[in-house]
Amino acid sequence: MHFLSEVLEEYIRQHSEEEPEILQDLTRETHLKVVRPRMLTGHFQGRVLSQLSKIIRPKHILEIGTYTGYSAICLAEGLRENGQLHTIDVNEELADIQQKYFKKSGYGHQIVPHIGDAKQIIPKLEPSFDLVFIDAEKKEYDDYFELVMEKTRSGSVILSDNVLWSGKVVEPLDKKDKVTPLLLDYNEKLRDDPRVETVLLPIRDGLTLSRVL
Repeated sequence: MHFLSEVLEEYIRQHSEEEPEILQDLTRETHLKVVRPRMLTGHFQGRVLSQLSKIIRPKHILEIGTYTGYSAICLAEGLRENGQLHTIDVNEELADIQQKYFKKSGYGHQIVPHIGDAKQIIPKLEPSFDLVFIDAEKKEYDDYFELVMEKTRSGSVILSDNVLWSGKVVEPLDKKDKVTPLLLDYNEKLRDDPRVETVLLPIRDGLTLSRVL
């Protein structure tokens, strides 16, 4: 779903920072070789992630949902020189394309990929994360959030993607739809959770920014 007209979306892209060439290349290769390329973060949201990371200047970033590595590279742009980004994905078939572009980006030495179930991996990670990006299995968002709350501190920022779910969050519910009700609950939880302060941003498919208190 387009929340803005395509004309406005193009205007926004034209008046935002240009998409780095390496990410243009990654986008093309993803469309050629990978199923469901629309899962890519994309130019505008990618520049938002990059800008937020540069503002926060995190030492440790956690990403849940690597896909082909686009968002990881965007987030890594704001890492401190001695910083590190841990990224988790369940699909090992994407590892080759991820590694190819991590190396090309110049951030490969700072990105630590993990393959497997994020709910099993997160508790084993040692750092306290300054920035977290949740963009994996929507049915698990609540579990991810609780796990990362144990790995953050006051001032950490947790980003949750796809929280508008193509506009389904404001449409009549389909009885067969098992995901939208969970996202509705998740959005309400973040709004009401006294541990964080939250703003839902209408960026692409919805991006929630929660700051740990």
